[in-house]
Amino acid sequence: MLINPGDNILLDEPNFSGTMAAVRPRKFTLEPVRSRLGAELRPLGCNIIKVPSDEHGIIPKALKEILSRWKSDNNMHKPSNKIPKFLYTVPNGGNPSGSSLTAERKKEIYKLAQEYNFLIIEDDPYYFVQFEKIKAPSFLSMDVDGRVIRGDSFSKIISSGLRIGFITGPEPLIDRIIRHVESSTMQTSTFTQVLLVQLFKKWGHTGFLQHADRVSEFYKSQRDLMLAAADKWLTGLAEWYSPKAGLFLWFKIKGISDTYQMIMEKALERGVSLLPGRDFMIDCSEPSPFVRASFSYASAHQMDQGFQRLAELIKEETA
Repeated sequence: MLINPGDNILLDEPNFSGTMAAVRPRKFTLEPVRSRLGAELRPLGCNIIKVPSDEHGIIPKALKEILSRWKSDNNMHKPSNKIPKFLYTVPNGGNPSGSSLTAERKKEIYKLAQEYNFLIIEDDPYYFVQFEKIKAPSFLSMDVDGRVIRGDSFSKIISSGLRIGFITGPEPLIDRIIRHVESSTMQTSTFTQVLLVQLFKKWGHTGFLQHADRVSEFYKSQRDLMLAAADKWLTGLAEWYSPKAGLFLWFKIKGISDTYQMIMEKALERGVSLLPGRDFMIDCSEPSPFVRASFSYASAHQMDQGFQRLAELIKEETA
């Protein structure tokens, strides 16, 4: 709907591995690079531009610096130097980083979108899994000129098996999405839609929000358990920050340039299931010292035991 061959898109790193499968390029660079893998963007021939981020999400100053190259009229005639069509980001509890954009950063990013006239795709499945009582305002709530397409999901707060979410945005774009659905999957499962409708009729708006708050509180307690286990076993061996939303703890192992073999082979042999940072990078061939742990399901004992085993493994690897 949005991309033609040679178009540029903006993507923050690290990012969800499912997105990476569609947009991963040939090499790691700040320059536009050709998409190599995935069935969705590969045929479209788009270029991926990586935007630096930290625990508070996309860094506006870095985004502005990247966009400033289009200030030069000398570059505008080159196909590879087209102003990016859109910025894709997960603004709350990003998978894997757990980062969440602040309201101030969102305002700065939206102003840049206006200045350079690109769209923002706000993929926000963890909106209701924010751990602060006051939720951060969305890009959609700031949108005054129809440049935000927002995706929400029920998978994190009701059931992932339902495979139901919803999209909000400018009517002309939503109409195009509806046409695409009608010509591909036809529609989301009628049975699961009926289940949700009946559930919402029973809950009402207030009941739904109360349920979402209970889910958020559960995941917050899970996060605190994982942070306690990390403090106990990984202090001095790794670096991390406390996620304000989502289901993941993202940490950097000290003294190890790439965690892939350690996590995918040696950790698994010890019964510890984690994901290496490489899987979430635009260029998966580059080494990454990061690891993603999920606190969505594991018990306090499993977290404690898992991080103890991981700590022992890190010590062996760095000895």
